[in-house]
Amino acid sequence: MADLFLKQAKQYWKTRPGYPQQLFDFIASKTPCHDVVWDVGTGSGQAAVSLASIYKSVIGTDTSKNQIEFAPKLPNVRYECTSPNMSMSELEAKIGAESSVDLVTVAQALHWFDHDAFYNQVKWILKKPHGVFAAWCYTTPKIDDEFDHVFHKFYAESKPYWESQRGLVDDKYTTVKFPFDPLDGCDHTGPFEFETKQPMSLDAFFTYVRSWSAYQTAKDKGVELLSDGVIEEFKKAWKEDTSVEKSVTYPVYLRIGKAGDAVKPAI
Repeated sequence: MADLFLKQAKQYWKTRPGYPQQLFDFIASKTPCHDVVWDVGTGSGQAAVSLASIYKSVIGTDTSKNQIEFAPKLPNVRYECTSPNMSMSELEAKIGAESSVDLVTVAQALHWFDHDAFYNQVKWILKKPHGVFAAWCYTTPKIDDEFDHVFHKFYAESKPYWESQRGLVDDKYTTVKFPFDPLDGCDHTGPFEFETKQPMSLDAFFTYVRSWSAYQTAKDKGVELLSDGVIEEFKKAWKEDTSVEKSVTYPVYLRIGKAGDAVKPAI
């Protein structure tokens, strides 16, 4: 997974959306203690920064050193580069002891993980029984009907270059394995829907597309997804100078639950 974003870490940092405060407020309202968070697949720290304003300590981990280099440095955030297949000993050394974490979060990355192995580690490190696991994704952006029509056509044409795991995002995480108990006051684990808005020029939008793993995969195969013809279609639908910013909306879908009984992962 880290290799998919190796070449475009800077584009990812510059153009990927942040997440709405309502999302973090909702998660925080369901977390009994606000001491320690493990933000897995932290990337360039989009979620870690917001978590740091609510929780005393945030540990952001990623398998990509390139991504972490662009993450904001805050006094209560510690970043760690971890192995793709993290062992129990590495988990304990870099994150913490059993039942030591109040919240584990995964922003726009759960679809890349080995779910069985990861969930065992999550259940081991979360405080029992009310430690919280929260994972969310955002789907395709929305601007207006005309632009969205062009984008959806373009996105469909990019499908051959996405990894199969991307389908979990397209399904809004409804089909992702999620062995956690509903939170108090909730009768299900989601997805709960939010949205985030970001001002973006067309030039910035193109940079966002170039941050896709599918874009880099296509490029490595000699295919330029943003061909001159495609760029011209987008410009016509934009109807403004490419430097003019418009409001881009990303739907966000949250799965959230509590740890329940402890599970000991294999070492």
